[in-house]
Amino acid sequence: MQTHLRGRDMITTQEWTKDELDTVIDVAVDLKRRRALGEPHPLLRDKVLAMLFFFSSTRTRASFEAGMAQLGGHAMFLDSTSTQIGHGDTWREIGEILGRYDDGIAIRQVDWGIGNDYIRAVAEASRTPVLNMQCDWYHPFQALADLLTIIEHKGDPRNLTVNVSYAYAASYQKPISVAQSEILLLTRYGANVRLTRPPEFTLMPEILAQATENAKAAHGSFEVIEDFDEGMKGADVVYAKSWGSMLTTDDLDESAKISERYTDWITDERRMAMADGDAIYMHPLPADRNIEVTDEVIDGPHSRVFDQAENRLHVQKAVMALTM
Repeated sequence: MQTHLRGRDMITTQEWTKDELDTVIDVAVDLKRRRALGEPHPLLRDKVLAMLFFFSSTRTRASFEAGMAQLGGHAMFLDSTSTQIGHGDTWREIGEILGRYDDGIAIRQVDWGIGNDYIRAVAEASRTPVLNMQCDWYHPFQALADLLTIIEHKGDPRNLTVNVSYAYAASYQKPISVAQSEILLLTRYGANVRLTRPPEFTLMPEILAQATENAKAAHGSFEVIEDFDEGMKGADVVYAKSWGSMLTTDDLDESAKISERYTDWITDERRMAMADGDAIYMHPLPADRNIEVTDEVIDGPHSRVFDQAENRLHVQKAVMALTM
């Protein structure tokens, strides 16, 4: 267990060592156990987390607010559209001022080409840790929650076949950050990771390179597949969700038209039957039901989506308790 994490930013898991990530999982399990037993754990009593949202949220806001309350602190919700942040406050002012008011700053900014740069700029200016609640590049807390969920249901990720797959969605062109964080973290843990996507839905080259190096170092594997059914075959974990074709076009309307070529990329019972018999289905939610995934799968015996959602709470509490 690592004990030197006070003041650390969590922008991407890639910037934390494997031992440090193991510590997060260990602490998350302990805090989850304490909550189940009804044991108070006010580890952040009198501390305040500023939560700055540029993008709407359900699970992220609810889990961070609940987590801070359970740790004995307070979460301050700041919406960019109802504060000066939307029309005046610079990244430096946010970092300098909130870093002095609060004990941590959490930010959700997923605008393509802006989000990660903004979060890093605030972190540079802040004297307190900055937590990435999702940007255009990364969604570290979702990936940590998913790792914990896989460990709980499938055991050691080493040698598990995890299919991180694109799926069609009609709602909007979702960020690529979940897929990128998944392949980065799971390759660190020795899983055999498949990235299954149509050619237009590739991820950032530097992220693919890092995932390849992670897999080599952890004695796992990383491969890219362009056939939906092929990616499903024999998988122990099916993680199929939508994302936009950001690296093909930055026009969201054009990206939506490209997506319409792949309406058959849906996780249904026939596709799940191609996976291992004990495979689990995962999705960060919200899902486009009967478009990304059928009701039979997301509500069926293979689904672990609500365990994923719960585990957001526990891993976020762990990182906050360790860093703030």
